[in-house]
Amino acid sequence: MAAIIWGLTRRLRIPTLTKRYDNTTIMGLFAGINGLIAIAVMSAVAWATDQPFIFPSLGPTAFLLFYTPTNPAASPRNTIIGHAVGAGAGYLALVIFDLTNDPPALATQVTGGRVGAAAVSLALTSAAMVWLKAPHPPAGATTLIVSLGILRDLDQLAILMLAVVLLTAQGLVINRLAGIDYPIWRTTPNTTPTTPAPPAGERP
Repeated sequence: MAAIIWGLTRRLRIPTLTKRYDNTTIMGLFAGINGLIAIAVMSAVAWATDQPFIFPSLGPTAFLLFYTPTNPAASPRNTIIGHAVGAGAGYLALVIFDLTNDPPALATQVTGGRVGAAAVSLALTSAAMVWLKAPHPPAGATTLIVSLGILRDLDQLAILMLAVVLLTAQGLVINRLAGIDYPIWRTTPNTTPTTPAPPAGERP
């Protein structure tokens, strides 16, 4: 029985499926189904705890984790460092422009200070991710979420980072179970991607 289960598991792994079926179809299903599962789990945690375990920039992070999991930008290192940089830069911008106690920009008129905070936070996030060699594009959304005041309290930022860690852990478990060589921490230069490259029409 164990041998049968193991054989079925091997056949359902992504590297095997993409050899037998259309790459785009398989990867689309993999990204869609696992994105649904991951965000549903985070939403359930948010519902159960009444804490902000779900926020917009988790969406593009989930997409990276399940569509291009072997890309360095999707590695746990880049994901966690990127969002931490974004949250930190966003909060620093709030402090600089004295907005830490102001209501979210969406609840009031946009002010000059808010414009400045948004611009400074994104500039700091972009530069810091490059300097740290930890680019993670969704972090650009995280920093705006903070600098626009949507999540601005330190306890909310702690929950935000915990949510990022939980989502990354889901990505690690799901990708490894699917037979994808997802890194424990960072993608090394010698890592050979085990997922197919995007179709030619989708490449930059």
